[in-house]
Amino acid sequence: MRLPLEGGCLCGRVRYRIEAAPHHADYCHCRICQRASGAPVVPWLTMASRDFVWTAGEPAVYRSTPGAERLFCPHCGTPLVFREIAVPESLDVTLASLDDPTAVVPSHHI
Repeated sequence: MRLPLEGGCLCGRVRYRIEAAPHHADYCHCRICQRASGAPVVPWLTMASRDFVWTAGEPAVYRSTPGAERLFCPHCGTPLVFREIAVPESLDVTLASLDDPTAVVPSHHI
């Protein structure tokens, strides 16, 4: 995997950079991810939040459950990041929003 990894939303207004290798990647089948994405499964990478930076635009934030937030483009709606409020040192990024989504391969299903 070549670093940094970069990605963003469909319309290009919100962009980000990942500056270190993720801890892991997985496929989530939970009902909340299904409803948030409109898909039966969502691939995520999990990483240290200190290694993630927004490079363009500002995402909107939606508190999807009492303990979690989902960040997305306020213009086109692309899901970008999931973060647990109680675990600020970690965040999850949607693999499909990477410029090269094949750069990180999920290893398991949750």
